[in-house]
Amino acid sequence: MVVLRYRGREVRHSDVEFIRALIASHPQASRRHLSRQLCEAWRWVQPNGRMRDMVCRGLMLALHRGGHIELPAVCQVKLNPLAVRTQPAWVEIDRRALGATLSELGQLEFRQVRRSAEERLCNGLIEQHHYLGYTQPVGEHLKYVVYAGGRPVACFTWSSAPRHLGPRDRYIGWSAAARRRNIGLVAYNPRFLILPWIAVRNLASHLLAGMVGKLAQDWQRMYGHPVYFVETFVDPERFSGACYRAANWIDLGVTTGRGKDDQTHRPNRSIKQVLGYALRSDFRQRLCAEAR
Repeated sequence: MVVLRYRGREVRHSDVEFIRALIASHPQASRRHLSRQLCEAWRWVQPNGRMRDMVCRGLMLALHRGGHIELPAVCQVKLNPLAVRTQPAWVEIDRRALGATLSELGQLEFRQVRRSAEERLCNGLIEQHHYLGYTQPVGEHLKYVVYAGGRPVACFTWSSAPRHLGPRDRYIGWSAAARRRNIGLVAYNPRFLILPWIAVRNLASHLLAGMVGKLAQDWQRMYGHPVYFVETFVDPERFSGACYRAANWIDLGVTTGRGKDDQTHRPNRSIKQVLGYALRSDFRQRLCAEAR
């Protein structure tokens, strides 16, 4: 019998008994130590080989709150760095107007800046010049600054995809089990910015075409697995999404306008157009597989 489903894992009575025995055999252990022990016992790791320690801690806490296990008292409360994150700072760059054709602009350089000194530049430019500002991407994520002749001209952020998205799920055609298993193989584009002083015809679609050519390889390098499909939202009250369509992204449908935590079943935000792009011709076969 399944006691709990958590982040794609089913916890049964036998698992609960195992965790109780693990806690009993380590009476002085902290919650963190116990979660690492459980990860090792279950061989519960991310695709890049790192233990799923934080997810395991969340699972154990859910079992504790449900009365299935008794965790030791919290040893210490660490300050959550996400709770005190400061807003991206102003960055100084060349802001002179740049008008050119694509050929005149020359070769573009896509730099993946996550975990580099240039990540601050990406965050700051998005905060200053994107109409939505900067928000920290969710889960696995990558960030890019695109350069032309040594000057930044554009920024991208990519993150983990929403777990439930009707238009995408219907287009892929995967089962609920396949979606739970393979949602990490889909990436979401929450921010795309061309700096406002850059005026180059067809630059946006050109950048999108170059971006999707790099993303899967960089994701593999950072997280130990590729992505096979990408998606984004477009607010039709502000934008037409023409640059995505020109780069061969396709319309998947529209959102319900309810958000992931909705309890009312009524729209509470603007409805967005969902667009998607397959990074491989066999994306459905790979995404619909219920076992790897």
